Amino acid sequence: MQIRNGQMIEIVYMDKSGNISQRKIEVLGIRDGRIRAHCLAAGAPRVFIVANILAWQRVEEKRYA
Repeated sequence: MQIRNGQMIEIVYMDKSGNISQRKIEVLGIRDGRIRAHCLAAGAPRVFIVANILAWQRVEEKRYA
């Protein structure tokens, strides 16, 4: 599975201080080992270092009938 632009994913991320958080992000771009994304938790753009993403999964859209 590959992370792509425009994709909504949920990540487990470790920041430079070693703090671990779980976030839902919309991927805006991937380059040079970094993901530029809109973070739903922060409500703002963020940059995540790919090497610090401990786990990720695609967020499925809920469809209602």
